[in-house]
Amino acid sequence: MVTEWTLVSRLILAAILSGAIGFEREFHGRAAGFRTHILLCVGSTLIMLTSMHMFDLYIDRSAIDPGRIAAGVITGIGFLGAGTIIHSRASIRGLTTAASLWVVAGIGLAVGSGLFFGSIVTTILTIMTLMLFSRFEHMMIRKDWYRTIAIETKEGIDQLKSIRAVLNEWHVEITDFEVDRSRDSVNMLLRLGLKMHSHRHGNELIEDIGRLSGVTNVKWEMN
Repeated sequence: MVTEWTLVSRLILAAILSGAIGFEREFHGRAAGFRTHILLCVGSTLIMLTSMHMFDLYIDRSAIDPGRIAAGVITGIGFLGAGTIIHSRASIRGLTTAASLWVVAGIGLAVGSGLFFGSIVTTILTIMTLMLFSRFEHMMIRKDWYRTIAIETKEGIDQLKSIRAVLNEWHVEITDFEVDRSRDSVNMLLRLGLKMHSHRHGNELIEDIGRLSGVTNVKWEMN
């Protein structure tokens, strides 16, 4: 039987465990951060507790599956996770945060059912994956970076060649190309999707393109 103390203690534990994971996401500026993870995990815990409570109420009256309601959490979390995934040109962001939301939903169900040890171990492993393995990826695994640059410049083939020459010097590949008129209808506005092998020299690349003759404005666009 789910007592009031059991209810309160498990909800608090769910908030603590999910808060630890949400803090890491919040620290890195993700949309789904501290509060989102806590709310999701606490809600999952409550749903699991509700399922167990209903099982206790109707155990003598009809066959009740205590995991049936909880299974809806795993299905429903897909919609929330999809909302954190952003697709911009050649890059996709938010997959890790979506996965962390899915994990805290599982942690909430585990806490609600009384599987404390498993939920704590999962929390520790999740935090280690998000924090430590992220550094490992940057240090040991080559990762391409995709960004979009907006360049306002006068028209002409020579301008395009000059810009392309600067990108080649920095070993940057063009993945997308758009041309439009600038607001003054005099210059052209280029939007280039770029594939970079490092994000460390982005400001230097902007400065080099800005020094080109005919370039009036150049900036990174937010993905």
